[in-house]
Amino acid sequence: MVFRQLAVLLLTLVLLSCPFSAQASDYPPPLSYSNAELKGQDFSGQTLRGAEFSNANLELTNFSGADLRGTIFSASVMTDTDLHGADLSYGMLDQVNLTNADLSDAVLAETILLRSIFDNTDIRGADFSDAILDGAQVQELCAMATGVNSKTGVATRDSLGCK
Repeated sequence: MVFRQLAVLLLTLVLLSCPFSAQASDYPPPLSYSNAELKGQDFSGQTLRGAEFSNANLELTNFSGADLRGTIFSASVMTDTDLHGADLSYGMLDQVNLTNADLSDAVLAETILLRSIFDNTDIRGADFSDAILDGAQVQELCAMATGVNSKTGVATRDSLGCK
C-alpha cells in the first residue's frame, strides 16, 4: 500500500514537471481557472493544454472535442459535463465528481483518476490506457465499458484491463 502511494506521488511529480514529450516552447503558458465558477461554459474544440481547473465548478460545461492534454482538474465538480471526444491524456482528474458526465470517445491515456466518481458516466469508446485508477474504480468502469475509441482504436474494456 505504501509502495503504491509512493509510486503515485512520484508519477504525479513527473507528470507535473514534464506533462508532454514536446518542448515547453511548443505550448502557450498554462491558463489558470482554479477555484473558478464556470458552470455551463463552452470550451468545445479549444486547445487548453496544461490549463488548471483545480477546485472549479464545471457543472454542465462543454469540453467536447477539446485538447486537454496535461490539464489539471483536481477536486473539481464536473457533473453533467460534456467531454465527448476530448483528449485528457497525461491529465489529473483526481477526486473529480464526473456524475452524469459524457466521456464517450475521450482519450484518458496516462491520466490520474484516483478517487473520482463515475456514477452514471458515459464511457462508451473511452480509452483509459495506462490511466491510474484504484481497483474499485476499475471494477465499476468495467461493468459499463463498451466500444472502441475512434482516435486510438483501443477498446474501452481492453484499456481498463477488464477480464
